Amino acid sequence: DAGLVTTYNVAGPIGPKHQGQDILMKKSSIFMLSLLVCGAAFANGHKPVKTIACAVMTNNKVDIAKATAKHMYADYKGNRYFFCCGGCPAAFKANPAKYAKAAHIPTPKQTSKKA
Repeated sequence: DAGLVTTYNVAGPIGPKHQGQDILMKKSSIFMLSLLVCGAAFANGHKPVKTIACAVMTNNKVDIAKATAKHMYADYKGNRYFFCCGGCPAAFKANPAKYAKAAHIPTPKQTSKKA
């Protein structure tokens, strides 16, 4: 038995016959843990955005729900742009193409109300 190394663990000895199974179990465990972590990271990927950068003053964050309620937004070429203050809509409307690459969401679909 010179040169044969036997490792012991709680389950018993791990000789050359069982080392492959041990490595496979470790790799499987690491893979499953990776899936769990990645799944948790992407689970939030489908939550709606709550804040967005102002289209004009891009360092300012805007709460989408509050800006929508106050009509602090403009729709341009199928996208909705939000504003942080009363001066921003006028600047945007004066030159919307200038701000078209700013943060935006798709313009919400109009829902028709039936009487």
